[in-house]
Amino acid sequence: MSEDQKKLQDSGPEHEKKHVRRSRSREAAAARRAEKERAASEPAAGAPAGEQGKSDSGFHKKPAGGSREKSRTAWLPALAGFVGVLLCAGIAFYVYAAQAYKTVFFPNTVINGADVSDRTVDEVKAAFSAGADRYRLTVVARDGSGEEIAGQDIGLHTVFDGGLEKILEAQNPYRWVFHLRTPRVYQIGTMLKWDEEALAREVNGLECMDESAMVRPRDAYLSDYIEGRGYEVVPEEEGTALKAEAVQTAASAAVRSLDPEISLEELGCYEKPSVRSDDPGLAAERDARNRYVNVTVTYTFGDRTEVLNGSRTHEWLTGTGTDIALDEAQIAEYVSELAKTYNTAYKPRAFKTSYGPTVNVSGSYGWRINQKEEAAQLKGILEAGESVTREPVYSQTAAAHGDADYGNTYAEVNLTAQHLLFYKDGNKILESDFVSGNVSRGHTTPAGLYSLTYKQRDAVLKGEGYASPVKYWMPFNGGIGFHDASWRSSFGGSIYKTGGSHGCVNMPYAAAKELYENVYAGMPVICYNLPGTESKAPTKASGKPPAGGQATQLTKPAAPGGQTAQPNVPATQPNVSATQPNVQPTQPGGQTAQPPAGGQEAQPGDQATQPGGQEAQPGGQPPQPEPTQASGTAGGPEITPVENGTTAAGGGGSGGGYGPAFGSAQSTEGGGPGVS
Repeated sequence: MSEDQKKLQDSGPEHEKKHVRRSRSREAAAARRAEKERAASEPAAGAPAGEQGKSDSGFHKKPAGGSREKSRTAWLPALAGFVGVLLCAGIAFYVYAAQAYKTVFFPNTVINGADVSDRTVDEVKAAFSAGADRYRLTVVARDGSGEEIAGQDIGLHTVFDGGLEKILEAQNPYRWVFHLRTPRVYQIGTMLKWDEEALAREVNGLECMDESAMVRPRDAYLSDYIEGRGYEVVPEEEGTALKAEAVQTAASAAVRSLDPEISLEELGCYEKPSVRSDDPGLAAERDARNRYVNVTVTYTFGDRTEVLNGSRTHEWLTGTGTDIALDEAQIAEYVSELAKTYNTAYKPRAFKTSYGPTVNVSGSYGWRINQKEEAAQLKGILEAGESVTREPVYSQTAAAHGDADYGNTYAEVNLTAQHLLFYKDGNKILESDFVSGNVSRGHTTPAGLYSLTYKQRDAVLKGEGYASPVKYWMPFNGGIGFHDASWRSSFGGSIYKTGGSHGCVNMPYAAAKELYENVYAGMPVICYNLPGTESKAPTKASGKPPAGGQATQLTKPAAPGGQTAQPNVPATQPNVSATQPNVQPTQPGGQTAQPPAGGQEAQPGDQATQPGGQEAQPGGQPPQPEPTQASGTAGGPEITPVENGTTAAGGGGSGGGYGPAFGSAQSTEGGGPGVS
């Protein structure tokens, strides 16, 4: 053993390691020096001895570059060897992995909904068996509540009939790499078994399957009319009724896949409404109906109004879908109601007389709605779908709305006092005595509220054996009217009881002229009886035109005992106050004048038959009589009288006879020369 080795041994393992390294370094350096010396001493191949390694100048040459080229390509064999090793290793690994897929399933293999990748047949069987043993199915209803069905309650178990093995045998192990990204799905129906009847019992026993507690679905529908809103589409109701067959199918599918939960809502197991709120037909019918009921028609009657809107008009709608129409009979009924409420013709009204007491008067004067025309216009307004404020169509109007519809311009005729007062715009501008119908002969002038039909100059009143010309003719109740009476020289008092007219109001010429100059068609004429206002003394006045153009001055009627009778007449129109005597229009003989037969108001176009079958047109301007030449009259119309007591319709509207035969231009006035 050398000295150094002894020292290394003595110094222990660490010193030994250092010594070995130094020895190896020295040996390597010595080897490199020896190699250089040997290379330098060897002559170059193919050169003369002594010349190798020298240049032409005698100096030694450096070694040629061939050694460098060899060093640059020396790695290629090594690289090729390395790649070959890797390739062999890869092939070896692929083959090794392929051998594994002889006993396990390929990646991405799904059997009966379960991922069995890289599992053996036994492992898959164990997994399915364990899942069947622990399986519980939760059935979730629409309201979110859940109920469970246990696998053991339906006899759930696994049955393996070789299906798994067949799938594995069909695999080509060397194609395993192609299954890394492409799944393979298999369904084996015999893998899980259960008692279908038991499952059906469990399903039918669920609380959500209790038919007595189920709520059937309800289709969307159109609501009834809603006050202030019209018609609306009421949404459908889904209900809770289940389709038993669908629930059974869903439960079986879940058990087959061992799904832990099913939603009956998501699987479409509930019965569904057949009509939903977005149904175009419902929307169209809603809009068609609302077009009518959303219209508001505001009727004005002076300071009163009547509002017609959907709360009433919805009752008038007929039809279904978009074929909605209005019931014309119900429209007519509504207009009739308006007429009954706001028509004033033939209705009693309180009238404050110029004598103080208040009487009730009624007659043809007043408001009267043209019901047929108004119904037609109302239907058109509703069909147009536009709200309006309007007055109804009238066949006859009055001076004002309200109780005192006669206004403040009218002729007041006190048949008891045989005295007339005329007010214009509330101011009295005329008063005069007159002579009315002969009571003893049954020609009593009827009381009532009338309107002046028209006024006519130079008429001839004709009766049997006479023709009486008048200068001023102003009918107001059929053929009864005001006129001058040239054959009279006294007016008022009690003349009318035995020496009166055939019903007309005979006036002094001057009074008739002044009245004519102030009246107009449609003006109210108020005739009444007022016991206690009688006057026995007549007034002297001429019924003839004045000689030389001077009007005859009227004298006031004399009161009993030679005193002048003066009604308590204010200078202006009296106000209507509390009702006093009820004065109705009377027929000759004291009968009360009534509206047309049947209690119905005469409507526009109604006509009554005069004696001889001729018709009379009520209200309005009658046809003008044909002009005829009369004695003492230049070109005046002929007016032939009719007997009182005969039936005639007209302004009076009474059932017995003062209606004019305007179709033949007749009058009821029969007074003429010789009538006292």
